[in-house]
Amino acid sequence: DYYGKETFRLIYDELKNNKSENEFCMVGFKIENTLTENGHVARGVCHTDDGGYLTDIVERTKIAVNDGRIQFTEDDGESWTDIPEGTTVSMNCWGFSCMMMPELRNRFTAFLDRNTDNMLKCEYFLPFVVDELLKEGKISVKVMDTTEKWYGVTYKEDKQLVVDAIKQKIADGIYPEKLW
Repeated sequence: DYYGKETFRLIYDELKNNKSENEFCMVGFKIENTLTENGHVARGVCHTDDGGYLTDIVERTKIAVNDGRIQFTEDDGESWTDIPEGTTVSMNCWGFSCMMMPELRNRFTAFLDRNTDNMLKCEYFLPFVVDELLKEGKISVKVMDTTEKWYGVTYKEDKQLVVDAIKQKIADGIYPEKLW
């Protein structure tokens, strides 16, 4: 996955200046900058308050572009709900304090207990844990918006698009020709 250099600068700057272990941060992407043309994706749909802090996050596991509209389904495509362009989504670019690791560990057993019938396919989504902590009043999450475009290989058909995008970023001097 390529998230763009602004994404990492935003997180770095926020974590460098943050003095509270209860305040996390997250880079929020515009949904239209995070999609593939080759199938559905999972994204955490974010809602924020007037101060730019996360109020809740809902993981949508089947988001796709249908007839030019961004939509999600919760019933395997029997019905679809629109998601407006410009909607902020999480790409799991979080800035956590050290308090997050014990929270993840402590909640993992309950997660496993809830998913006993699908152990091979269940996924422990970070946004679920963040949303629980928000609802419990244990944390706040500053959302820093970016206009960066995400590039990633969700489906094998995505590979050439990502290769071409990285080549263009190298040609534009945005990405190094030799990373190591």
